[in-house]
Amino acid sequence: MTTFPDGFLWGAATAAYQIEGAVAEDGRGPSIWDTFTHTPGAVLRGDTGDVACDHYHRWPADLDLLSELGVGAYRFSVAWPRIVPAGSGQINAAGLDFYDRLTDGLLERGIDPMVTLYHWDLPQALQDRGGWANRDTASYFADYVRVVHERLGDRVPYWLTLNEPYCSAFVGHLDGTHAPGLRDQRVAVTALHHLLLAHGKAVTALRADGVTGQVGISCNLTSVLPASDDPADLAASRRLDLHENRMFLNPLFFGAYPPDAAAQYGELSFVRDGDLELISAPLDYFGINYYEAHHVRADPVHGWQRVPPANPTATGIGVNPRGLRDVLERVYFDYTSLPLVVTETGLALHDYVAPDGGIDDHERIAFFEAHVRAAHDAMSAGVPLIGFFPWSFMDNFEWASGYGVRYGLYYVDYLTQQRLPKDSAHWYASVIKANGLTGDS
Repeated sequence: MTTFPDGFLWGAATAAYQIEGAVAEDGRGPSIWDTFTHTPGAVLRGDTGDVACDHYHRWPADLDLLSELGVGAYRFSVAWPRIVPAGSGQINAAGLDFYDRLTDGLLERGIDPMVTLYHWDLPQALQDRGGWANRDTASYFADYVRVVHERLGDRVPYWLTLNEPYCSAFVGHLDGTHAPGLRDQRVAVTALHHLLLAHGKAVTALRADGVTGQVGISCNLTSVLPASDDPADLAASRRLDLHENRMFLNPLFFGAYPPDAAAQYGELSFVRDGDLELISAPLDYFGINYYEAHHVRADPVHGWQRVPPANPTATGIGVNPRGLRDVLERVYFDYTSLPLVVTETGLALHDYVAPDGGIDDHERIAFFEAHVRAAHDAMSAGVPLIGFFPWSFMDNFEWASGYGVRYGLYYVDYLTQQRLPKDSAHWYASVIKANGLTGDS
């Protein structure tokens, strides 16, 4: 049996735009994802989050499912445009009321709230003013954070400023496959810096306002491995590691961008005095989202090329549990002694309800079991891991993949909005109850 320490935080995770729906109700303003999903060709089959899982109306029943699952914490995000519809200025009381009820509902069920303050849904009004390429957005974010903290701060034990700034910056502004759908490296790197600056300003604001909960950030990190010992492949892996990992870890923990950043992206002229001191403000814990390892070979045009995995998942990535251990150990031994939390990991499948009513997702169970073991191995090596949050609590709108893939422990029938436990939900409940993996897991 693989057991975890008493008090280990077993959780589940979601994000506002992916589950809430009700995008035009109770004063919510439009976000960049509302705009992006309604852009022809941006999302699979034109899917949108307009309804999603209708969690905005069904949250009490969803919290009951979390209670049945047995989680000790629930990671959810607050939608900025539900609180400050224009991104700055007027506050929407109805939006605050919703998250107030949600927080109380969790606590009534003995579940700790872990609040993500930004999970990609920038108010469209701010995008119209330059979005994350506009330095002012970082200050507007801090203002919004203060508003949320003023309402929920007495009851929230865990705060996360940003989720996956890599995706916000590079997938949204360089690859163009996430909102706002831009393809400009200079804009992307500028957005990256302003996202990290927003994080730093938010941490400072929370501290100034007397936050009693723990404050962190979630970064999606990868394990980057050269395809061979060829010097060109080694150099390519270094460049990709800069892109996916070091551009975030170094400023957050060392207060400086990596020395090779300028060679790859050009001079970082948008960095001002005092920025990096803000960005590297002390944290209480660090969240790591892990999905994949990359084998990398040299490419004369782009500098690197990710080697396609031998057995790709439904989203085209490879499963590599060892990579989670590698990432956890790297962060701890090379960057910080902070407590760590796996704030996301998961597997996309094409789940379906069988004629007998069951939902067999044994591949997901195998995925989670392997990653739980990898996390435990990292702990055995000295990593101070304090929590594990599968992605995701239930099937939802999966960004550019729309409703084409499913990550949830619970199956969602989007027509009827019925939630059904998959085999993985039953498995995870047993893990939580045993506080680890039993011999039968």
